[in-house]
Amino acid sequence: MAKIDENFISMCTDIIENGTTTEGQKVRPHWPDGTPAYTIKKFGVVTRYDLSKEFPVLTLRKTPIKSALDELLWIWQQKSNNIHDLHSGVWDEWADTEGSIGRAYGYQMSVKNKYYDVTKENLLTAFGEFEIPSTTYDGDTLIPSDPGNGGSLDLNAQTAIRRAHAIRGIGGAFYMDQVDRVLYDLKVNPFSRRILASIYTFQDLHAMHLYPCAYSMTFNVTQKKGSDKLTLNGILNQRSQDILAAFAWNEWQYACLLALIAQSVGMEAGEFVHVVADAHIYDRHVDAVKELMSRTPQPAPKVWINPDIHDFYQFTRDDVKLVDYKVAGDQIRNIPIAI
Repeated sequence: MAKIDENFISMCTDIIENGTTTEGQKVRPHWPDGTPAYTIKKFGVVTRYDLSKEFPVLTLRKTPIKSALDELLWIWQQKSNNIHDLHSGVWDEWADTEGSIGRAYGYQMSVKNKYYDVTKENLLTAFGEFEIPSTTYDGDTLIPSDPGNGGSLDLNAQTAIRRAHAIRGIGGAFYMDQVDRVLYDLKVNPFSRRILASIYTFQDLHAMHLYPCAYSMTFNVTQKKGSDKLTLNGILNQRSQDILAAFAWNEWQYACLLALIAQSVGMEAGEFVHVVADAHIYDRHVDAVKELMSRTPQPAPKVWINPDIHDFYQFTRDDVKLVDYKVAGDQIRNIPIAI
């Protein structure tokens, strides 16, 4: 049995048998027909995986690994907030007429923050030779273009942000976005206890079409006894999760993120921990969840990651594949999604 199947069955059993309901309470989510979307939920659900042994790939039903990885790279690699850059329709309900989901997810990853503890020498160690624009900037952050929502950078600044890992600031500072700061620290200061990224930015919540659900990833490096190679571990924090729609999707995504970053910085992927504050099953999902729980889990598949890529920004959704992936039953179709 795959570990994620064991976790799914145990978690859903606990939610259904021991969870609390929001029925009759004031809730934000609703079904497309306007009916309130109530849930059965548990607080503080934690799952854990050793990626050196297996990845979380649900076998109770097929996980669309390419679409899930595509969304992850859309956020962490492309740093986009526009659904036209995606190959799936998972964000269509929250996009405006231009395809934007507001200052959410990839938008937050593209913001560059000022750091005084970054040096040019360490930038070269982390990223090799790259162009640092000669123009200097002042202020706490450099934000990307955001038409209609108060974007503040001219075209030259936007171009500099896209082409450089870091931008010079006044007074010896450098500007760097969150993803590059993670890669930088893992290369030059791997045992730091401050290596994380968070997209729950309170000053921008008003301009997000949906508040981030999976909102922070904390990285931590260990060294196994007798090993010359470092191990990269990570914790995903999530405020809320629709178990049927997103549990398998999110666990696969962020386990992959951990593995891709580990390979990019010359480390091994270690433990992946997932913490969900509000783990819930929607009222219209209970029967489908019970159907999945009744199936016979299959062995976990093997995961292949293209060994020739060592730059996080070069990975594509085709560089990760499953080997011997067997599922226990047909896909459940037409799952209603609360909005």
